[in-house]
Amino acid sequence: MSTTRFLTGITTTGTPHLGNFVGSIRPSVEASLRPGVQSFYFLADYHALIKCEDPARIQRSTLEIAASWLAAGLNPEQVTFYRQSDIPEIAELNWLLSCVTGKGLLNRAHAYKASQDKNLAAGREADDGVTAGLFMYPVLMGADILMFKANKVPVGRDQIQHIEMARDMAASFNHLYGEHFTLPEAVIDDNVATLPGLDGRKMSKSYNNTIPLFSSRAQLQKLIGSLLTDSRAPGEPKEVEGSALFQIYQAFATEQETAALRQQYADGIAWGDAKQLLLERVDQVITPMRAQYEALISHPERIEQTLLAGAERARTLATPFIRELRSAVGLRSLAQGTAAPQAAKATKAALPSFKQYREKDGQFYFKLVAADGRLLLQSTGFAAPQEAGQAIAQLQKDANALHTLAARLAPVEGVSTQDVAAALQQLSDAANA
Repeated sequence: MSTTRFLTGITTTGTPHLGNFVGSIRPSVEASLRPGVQSFYFLADYHALIKCEDPARIQRSTLEIAASWLAAGLNPEQVTFYRQSDIPEIAELNWLLSCVTGKGLLNRAHAYKASQDKNLAAGREADDGVTAGLFMYPVLMGADILMFKANKVPVGRDQIQHIEMARDMAASFNHLYGEHFTLPEAVIDDNVATLPGLDGRKMSKSYNNTIPLFSSRAQLQKLIGSLLTDSRAPGEPKEVEGSALFQIYQAFATEQETAALRQQYADGIAWGDAKQLLLERVDQVITPMRAQYEALISHPERIEQTLLAGAERARTLATPFIRELRSAVGLRSLAQGTAAPQAAKATKAALPSFKQYREKDGQFYFKLVAADGRLLLQSTGFAAPQEAGQAIAQLQKDANALHTLAARLAPVEGVSTQDVAAALQQLSDAANA
């Protein structure tokens, strides 16, 4: 049976909450038990430095997230479970990738663009307060993924772009230095819940609206009691659509229990009674894990040993691989001689390629990437994937479609129409060869 490598990380900037549990921790633990899967789980503490300047918070969050994963059933003997900063090869790979990644690619990163938009809306300079770490964030994420040759990376729809960027980095490196990297694929599970928080928005520490995963029962009762509900009185039918209370309950309950609560909503259950049902259901799931979590938190030295053991396991893969990559780019011992071997070349010349994807706005896009990884063409959004596919087909068939589709193509800085036409001609010649 072939083995598929899955990789998942959590940034160590906050206390795990119910949303983290249903969206990441629970599904990742379940995934680690599947046959034919090799799982890599890491604590992204380098990434945390971009968002948090409180050293004590980062240390505490690392402890809490590690304890949460272990309490939820992650078996460190069956997976590779490590702290990002314990793998120095990741930092070195970050630099190697930064040397083959175009600035134009990073300019389009969602987090960077969002920071610029926020600054411009406030009347500030576009890059005010933007660190190099934030700008280079996608490269570090690419290093996390490519270091362990991950085949699949479970992400939310807002993270798909980072996987596409990691693929672009890998393709650029492979083109220059030979086939070293595996191109990862994003795994989107639309069945994984995104929980609403106390105010109805997505549960997130950024909004300060979370319910900590391992709250005491008393704290859990208080927080659930503060969930926003509408003004409908007992006996008055209530809507499950848009109800934060119902959505959280659904994430912890069976299908039968969810159906029963749906009926109670229709029958006009009182909000106080609904909140009590939610409390009991969540507490029933959390209580067994809570005891294990508290035992782990009280012995941080045990978690430290677990992470160090995981790092040692991870480095048995990372150390020889970074040695291979160093040699590929020319960082070699002088005793090896000065004649640098040529990078392995594919039997066929590398060609430009189209890539079709979906963005977080729900629309479908495509781009044309040169053989060396440069972005040549970027579309605007299409409502359906078939529409984007038809546009790609037109371009592949006839370069003149550049003019007829001009309204659906966004300009790319530094790229001329002639460059794009030449790339399309390459594809046409290859297809007709």
